[in-house]
Amino acid sequence: MLHNTRDRSYAVPRIHFHQQLADLKDRLLAMAALAQQAVESAVDAYCNFDDGLCQYVRENETAINLAQREVDEMAYDLLAKEQPMAVDLRFILAVIKINGDLERIGDQAMGIARRTRELLETDRPELPVDIAQMGEQACRMIRTSVLALLDGDAQVADTVLTMDDEIDDLNRDAQRTLLGKIQESPECAEHALLAIMVSRSLERIADHATNIATDVIFWIRGADLRHQLSMAE
Repeated sequence: MLHNTRDRSYAVPRIHFHQQLADLKDRLLAMAALAQQAVESAVDAYCNFDDGLCQYVRENETAINLAQREVDEMAYDLLAKEQPMAVDLRFILAVIKINGDLERIGDQAMGIARRTRELLETDRPELPVDIAQMGEQACRMIRTSVLALLDGDAQVADTVLTMDDEIDDLNRDAQRTLLGKIQESPECAEHALLAIMVSRSLERIADHATNIATDVIFWIRGADLRHQLSMAE
């Protein structure tokens, strides 16, 4: 009987700890939703030259920054108080890194909105690039990496790594095409430069989504792929 009592007394704090882990995951997923909304809205703001969406992205960035601080505080508190081991430790470390990447995704979305706003009152030329396609690819990568986090599925995370090459190619094509457009039509230079910066921001957003996927893989498999990916590049 004494043995059973000790087992029950040990189980209670462990149940509480795993509930805290679940709460941390939920908070991170909520932040991920904000980051994805920011990217979608920033791309729509650029494609439609919509000042209202630019303002929404600005307001959303404030919410993302607040969420980042809350997630970090929860994660560090769990590390300090619970001293987790093995997969639980990897999960908390992955959360801290993913949290930083989500915040940087919000920063990139804010950069797109801010640059778009600078040219709202100007005449917009037709440019031979498909920023909407790049935006959809970046958002697809975010959605997939977040799904991998939600389900704890390293195989889904693997698919994000293969998507990164596509958006890298799209960015290189956009840079080359837009630089050629500037040479041919100098009057389009301001808008072409904006499109170059937006394309670059979307490529960086995709890199952050890839980082999230590698952190999910680290959590599930215990394999750190970041340096391997850097060497491959």
